[in-house]
Amino acid sequence: MNTAWMETADLAAGRGALGAGLVVAGVVVVALLIGMFVLGSRRVRNSKVRRPGPEEQPRMPEGGPVRETREQREPNEMPSSDERLLPHELKDHGTAGSRTSASQERPRWDGGSSGSFGSGGPGGH
Repeated sequence: MNTAWMETADLAAGRGALGAGLVVAGVVVVALLIGMFVLGSRRVRNSKVRRPGPEEQPRMPEGGPVRETREQREPNEMPSSDERLLPHELKDHGTAGSRTSASQERPRWDGGSSGSFGSGGPGGH
């Protein structure tokens, strides 16, 4: 009976040492991962492009700040064709080919129209 008790104590001591060894190994792995993260973030921070100096900053133009220009443009004509036109087949992309409209009055929605939502129902009340 005495020998069985000793074998059980030896097994328990072996399991405790194994559990402590696993905890120590886990702490070492976590410490290595944290160290690698810190070193990697330092390397990335140091390899970034340097900030521009005060002399390299943009300057205001000689004539002062540039202001927005508002104008109404005439739409470009859509060429009629029996076949489908692709975007690269259209000419004058953007506003380059359109002209300034004779009337500079901004278009407004009519009170009873559907606006841009297309339902035709009563809009906002």
